[in-house]
Amino acid sequence: MLRVSKGKPNDGARPTMADVARELGVAKITVSRALSDHSTVKDSTRTLIRETAERMGYRLNVSARNLRQQRTRTIAVVIEMTPSHERLMSEPYPLLLLGGILQELTAAGQNMVLTTIDLFSQAPPSADGVILLGQGVHDDAAAVIEATGLPYVVWGAEHGPPERIVVGSDNREGGRLAAEYLLGRGCRRLLFLGDAEHGEAEDRLRGFEAGLASSDAIIAGNIPCAFTLTAGREAVGPLLDGQSLDFDGIFASSDAIAMGAIEALQARGHAVPGDVSVVGFDDSPGAALFSPRLTSIRQDWGVGGELLAQKVLDKVAGKAVASRAMPVALIVRES
Repeated sequence: MLRVSKGKPNDGARPTMADVARELGVAKITVSRALSDHSTVKDSTRTLIRETAERMGYRLNVSARNLRQQRTRTIAVVIEMTPSHERLMSEPYPLLLLGGILQELTAAGQNMVLTTIDLFSQAPPSADGVILLGQGVHDDAAAVIEATGLPYVVWGAEHGPPERIVVGSDNREGGRLAAEYLLGRGCRRLLFLGDAEHGEAEDRLRGFEAGLASSDAIIAGNIPCAFTLTAGREAVGPLLDGQSLDFDGIFASSDAIAMGAIEALQARGHAVPGDVSVVGFDDSPGAALFSPRLTSIRQDWGVGGELLAQKVLDKVAGKAVASRAMPVALIVRES
């Protein structure tokens, strides 16, 4: 049931889509779909939303509509992550994805404008379509992009509505490969490190669980942490205060997390892989340079970037487009 509020929108400023959503107690994406005649919105709901928007003085984003009619030959690439001194834009993710995107867009005679989700939500750039790198927790970033009405594709996991086009790696298979490898090394008490609130990490965890299901091994700890080296170090550190280790294997949902975990183990005198075997995810360029050289699940960001660009251009052109889960591979090294 829709809830109608009588509060004043936006402190007297020009009302936004978010104000209409707040007035009715519905999601912003529901308002967006109703105003663009999306088939998933019931007629009664669509009518109420349109009447409320008109009463509040909301005006549809005409610029977005015009952009679909008059092409800018520009694609907006929106990065969901917030850059920090621990997670830089110059790291393999998102840089390798951006390289693939730019190569494909340039070959197609298209421009690219790069921004973050925070800046995009404040002032969307003029573009024909959008590529979103990372869905955010509970798909919140994807909802912001979808609300613009522009054609878009996402790098991540297929956790949203079926019509959303997603390019990503086969994260469940990656988790299964990690489990198979650690079991083969004799590991039986395992840790999973990563934030399963993110769709990709959740799929990696589910695949890991499935890979262990028919064995006598257990996940002794499931520790949420950010995709950084510092987070991996801090996730494992508190587990090393006892006289002996309570785990013998780690599957980290990124290479950076894995490297941080190894640093924490080595700082306490534990050998990797002698005492604990570690598998990362990404096969980032640093994996082969780390000590010990990191065993990792490889995903091809460069090809992923090219696919994202191809699919968003096809969507802009009105062509039928399908999601794509790219194959992954276990790269065995020393850890």
